[in-house]
Order: sequence, then structure tokens, then C-alpha cells
Amino acid sequence: MATTETALPGFRTDLWEPELTRRGGAHQLTSIEVTVTNRCNMRCRHCAVGETLVMADAPRIPLDLLLRRLDEVPGLRTLSITGGEPSENLGTLTEYVLPLLRYAKVRGLHTQVNTNLTFDLARYELLAPLTDVLHISWNYVSVADFHRIAWGHGREQVSPTGSEKLFTRIIENARALASAGCFLSAESMVNRETAPHLAAMNRFIAELGCRRHEVHPMYPADWAVELTGLMLTLDEFRVAADRFLDERDPDLWLLLGTFPFLPCSPRPEDRALLRKVRQTPHVTVRNCPDGRNRLNVNAFTGEVFVTDFASLPPLGNLHADSLTVAFDRWQQHAGFAPYNCYCAEAGCTGPNLVVAAMYHPGVDFRERKALP
Repeated sequence: MATTETALPGFRTDLWEPELTRRGGAHQLTSIEVTVTNRCNMRCRHCAVGETLVMADAPRIPLDLLLRRLDEVPGLRTLSITGGEPSENLGTLTEYVLPLLRYAKVRGLHTQVNTNLTFDLARYELLAPLTDVLHISWNYVSVADFHRIAWGHGREQVSPTGSEKLFTRIIENARALASAGCFLSAESMVNRETAPHLAAMNRFIAELGCRRHEVHPMYPADWAVELTGLMLTLDEFRVAADRFLDERDPDLWLLLGTFPFLPCSPRPEDRALLRKVRQTPHVTVRNCPDGRNRLNVNAFTGEVFVTDFASLPPLGNLHADSLTVAFDRWQQHAGFAPYNCYCAEAGCTGPNLVVAAMYHPGVDFRERKALP
């Protein structure tokens, strides 16, 4: 398997960061995410696309159509593959995912594949030479946690022994891929259950060989809506983040995604936390790519969305619209207006829509500016 070290120049450069691609005071479409499957062998209780999961996929749009539409995006820099579980079906992997990744490699795009690593290693060895980032979820401190979380919806028949086999396979696959030079990134969703264990998860992720730990609030989307009682208040999240910065593995790249604390916050404790983040080595805050430099394509319908779990209607369809047309529609969309802001001095492109609705309801961020 080819190493991805050279494919990610500067190791801790976040190539999905939307501020990197702003031009002339405006966002540019430089990133596309493709939902290639609605099949998954797991039913995680916090899944943000859980209601779309099926036992058998519908026909996909022709790959040629998708590639033609990608060709029409002149500034494209990154391509992400998501699902469902892209490795769940070998036919999907070989006939749709791998050709997409080969296209990206020829074009010089950086790539990420979201996967649970629960299948045989050979499937990931097919992906590895073509993928810059293999991105997994990690919300567990034990196999018992995994069994409870991974089968939160409709899979009560899975035995603890079956869960342990999958849990062990994830660990074995991660270690094998990491030792072969693959760039593994692990994502954790922060809620009342995971917040006390973030440091333990972080250190275990480092032991697995992951090179990045991506941390997000748990979104109140899809199945996670049933878990609203687990969502942290902003004050609780601040305390958890502050403690995590002190207890984490200091050498593992920590990427704080959809971070609910912004430099325009009127609360000095929020800005103090951001100062601590800036001063802590190997910590990055990613501005939200959704709608800033990235759109999601549904490979079954051709519909184009702001993100794969958006509640907003589609912005267009590849059968009739270019991706740049869909992107321009979002830039003018009334739903984006309150968050379509930019503070150059803080390098902040505004909040994620879901997180803003959860933690900052009713705020028009165009009326704010970064504070010291």
C-alpha cells in the first residue's frame, strides 16, 4: 500500500478548510462529497443518516454523468466518499468507489473515504493507494460501549460476541493500515456519555496509529434527535473542551470541527477557550465546509445538497444542473444568509448551520464581529 504522507503536504494542513479557498471576498466551490451507498452493516444510535439506510441500494446515476459534472468544477481540490458504509458491498467498492478515486488521483484531488473498517482488510487495501484519508468513527472506551452504541437501532439480535469480533477487526485493520503508512483520522461525537472519556479515546486512537482526532458536538439530526437528553449545553461543552485540551495526547493532531465557540461571542469565557485552543500545539479549528466550499451529491438521485444530512431541500440535480449552479443557489439562499459571514482577522467563516441552530438560535452572525 502506498503511504499517504506525501499526499498530505505539511501533515497538519487541513485541505478541507474553506478559508484556504476564499477568493475575492467570496467562497469558492472546491470540495465535493458523494453519498455512494445507503447500505451499512451497523445501526449506530447517533447516526445522522440513519433513516436513509436500506438493505439493498437503488440504481445509481451513471458514473459518467457524475464525472462530467465534477469536470465542470474548475477549482475542485478535494473529493470525499461517504454512505452508508462504502466498503459494505464489494460491487459498489469496485464499480463505483474505486473509479471515482482513480479519477480524483488523475486529476490531482485529495480524497477522503468515510468507513467503519469492519470488513476484511483486503477491501481497505484496495482503497489505500487511492485515498489520502481513511476516516473512521470512534465513540467507545470498551467493547461493551461499542455493542450498545453500534446497534442502537434495530439490531438487538447482534450478540456481544458478534460485537466483539467487529470491534477487534476495526482495531486490527486500523493498526495494519496505519503501519502501512495510511493516514487514519478518527472522529468522536461529544455528548454527555463521551465527554468524560474524550482523553481516553484520544490516547487509544493515537495507540491505534491514527494521525488525527476529529471532534464534533453530537448533531441533533436523524436518529440523534432521540438522544437530545445527551447533548451538552454550551457551558458543559466549554468545560469538557477545556479539560480535554489538558488531558489529550499532546502529539496527536486534534481537529475541532463545527466547534460551537466563535471569536464573535460576547462571552469572554468563550473567547478565552479559543485563545487556549490557538496556544495549544497540534490543535486546529476547522471552519465548516458545508455550503462554504463543499456540496454533497446523492449518487442515487443526482440531487445536490448542502450536506449529506441536511434537512433543507436539494439545491439542484446533476441531470439538469451543474454543481457550480447549485453552489451559487446556496450562496443566495435565505437559509444561509444569517451565517454567511467572514471575519478576516479571526479567520472565521461562520458557524455550521446545525450547530448554530442548536447553540445560537436566532443569531444573525452578519451583525457580529470578532472580539479580542
